[in-house]
Amino acid sequence: MNYQDVERTIEFEFVRATENAALNTIKWLGRGEKEQADAAACDAILGVFDIVPVRGAVVIGEGIKDNAPGIFLGDRLGTWAPDAPYFDIALDPIDGTTNIGKGLPNAISVMSASPRLDPGTPAMINIPAFYVEKLAYGPRVVAAMARHPGHPVSLDAPVGALLDFVAGALDKRVPELVVATIDRPRSAPLIAAVRGAGAALRMISDGDVTAAVAPSLADSGVDLFYGIGGAPEGVLTAAALKCLGGDIQLRMWFKDERQRADTARVATPADLRRVFFSRDLVPGQSAIFCATGVTDSALLPGVKLIGATAITHSILMRARSRTVRYIRAVHNLKEKTIRLRGDSAFHTVI
Repeated sequence: MNYQDVERTIEFEFVRATENAALNTIKWLGRGEKEQADAAACDAILGVFDIVPVRGAVVIGEGIKDNAPGIFLGDRLGTWAPDAPYFDIALDPIDGTTNIGKGLPNAISVMSASPRLDPGTPAMINIPAFYVEKLAYGPRVVAAMARHPGHPVSLDAPVGALLDFVAGALDKRVPELVVATIDRPRSAPLIAAVRGAGAALRMISDGDVTAAVAPSLADSGVDLFYGIGGAPEGVLTAAALKCLGGDIQLRMWFKDERQRADTARVATPADLRRVFFSRDLVPGQSAIFCATGVTDSALLPGVKLIGATAITHSILMRARSRTVRYIRAVHNLKEKTIRLRGDSAFHTVI
């Protein structure tokens, strides 16, 4: 089986799934019902993949932290016909469900996949922790790191030295740098250090995939992502950066000793301390990443409703070819139908 051809054929089904998730979710915008929004997105994604000829194993799922409806680790996507191609799949039907409920920016529907050529060899790695430290940067920083083996681009480096190096790699001054992070109390030391070094901050309340991918996009206005966020979102980011040539450093983070002890039951002592890079998280030969904006973010515009028309914006990347596609789709909502898993039927959006 030629997996390169399979990727080229199947990648647009992933876009169809995230588009449908965004369209099926937008009715919950600002209604304070994030679980309903998540359920609507899951229903739409499952409805698409019920008729897609793949064997998709969900190795990175969502919904664990708050018992929300979700597509979980171990679930199957696709028809699972015996001769169908096998993919490891990571997804978050809505990254930023809290933002949906509050009508805030920075919510996307996002999926990634990597073909598993050997059934016994994972193409994507699950991190058995709720939270991780994350440091994400773009291709120019990666190139500078290769030229300077003693670089300070590390989760353990002083923030001032890190920002000096990144500024040099990007031909900027430190005050011109924009660092994205998550606006949580746990980020307070980092926020103080970034401000002390003189760089600017862009703080987000939720949905860190968009912010962590942004430094690898030339026109995003974000130079670096540094923060503590969800582990599944970290792996999704790694798949995107495998496509873009950027990188991420990720290490498990625990809010208390009980959480550490729980994770230690399923992780080795070495992995509890290990710093994972994109190549460790997505060791497969290739990867597909796609996302559709639900609300506006640094990565994508959100769904725009104009009467009976909806405009969606998606991004589709493929690591093997390093192709990045931006897809603007115009949907006639009087004619557009979405297949839902709930009743295996097609439904109009309005």
